[in-house]
Amino acid sequence: MARAFIFPGQGSQSVGMGQALSLASAAAREVFQEVDEALGQNLSKLMFEGPEADLTLTENAQPAIMANAIAALRVLEKEGGLLLADKTAYVAGHSLGEYTALCAAGSLGLAETARLLKLRGQAMQAAVPVGEGAMAALLGLDFEAAVKAAAEGAQGEVCQAANDNAPGQVVISGHKAAVERAIEIAKGLGAKRGMLLPVSAPFHCSLMAPAAEKMAEALAGANVAAPFVPLVANVTAVPVTDPAEIRRLLVEQVTGTVRWRESVLAMADLGVDGFVEFGGKVLGPMIKRITPDAATLSLVSMDDIEAAAKTL
Repeated sequence: MARAFIFPGQGSQSVGMGQALSLASAAAREVFQEVDEALGQNLSKLMFEGPEADLTLTENAQPAIMANAIAALRVLEKEGGLLLADKTAYVAGHSLGEYTALCAAGSLGLAETARLLKLRGQAMQAAVPVGEGAMAALLGLDFEAAVKAAAEGAQGEVCQAANDNAPGQVVISGHKAAVERAIEIAKGLGAKRGMLLPVSAPFHCSLMAPAAEKMAEALAGANVAAPFVPLVANVTAVPVTDPAEIRRLLVEQVTGTVRWRESVLAMADLGVDGFVEFGGKVLGPMIKRITPDAATLSLVSMDDIEAAAKTL
């Protein structure tokens, strides 16, 4: 079986995340300790104990989700005596999960990944005043129709397709009024539902341009190596290994569409028939809607990891 190791994005955080792994495994504890030291904050305490409102802040949620996923991977590698490079053909991640994927594949160091994601969260939050932007999920509408609804809803403001997650599940992003108009237009085009998402900023649209500039500066100074296995990039849905190209695509990703559906289809075309999600149970259901025959596995708990170590 050809596998891809995949990593979730924002929204997969929850109070208590990583705590059981930390108690059970020194490998997990080392990850959380390194991230805490890199950020100069007790992020692991926030992950384990909350409060939820603080954990949900973009600047905390992004490094927390990454740390949780890398902890699960490191435990698998230690408990199972496995190496990522031997067990997967590709890595991919949803939005911030792309950074996690690069960390997992040796392209970015753990401490550097944590610092980049903290900055990314701060920059994305600061790009648009709270309340001015919004994101909404359009359900039951294909990508082309969602793009049409977003374009018609814009009316001089910004409204764009942010995430092409799965067939019939597209997220749009932009000015709040434009997004609300696009929801109504989408319903007229046959969407079953259109619902505003509980996010603090309009990610993956042109309103994030100030954040993209900050990430360009940060990534220019970051140590980016060629990953052990190719990354299937969000904005192109194409495998990449060149460090300069990776930097460029990570900057584009801040304002660009997360082409997750196409990324999964691309991996399937490349022979991937198994997907292993680390630190969440978000991407597996999307993949089942994109490629129903693919095998999916989600590794969150120690039990999940121990079972996978015997089969991978």
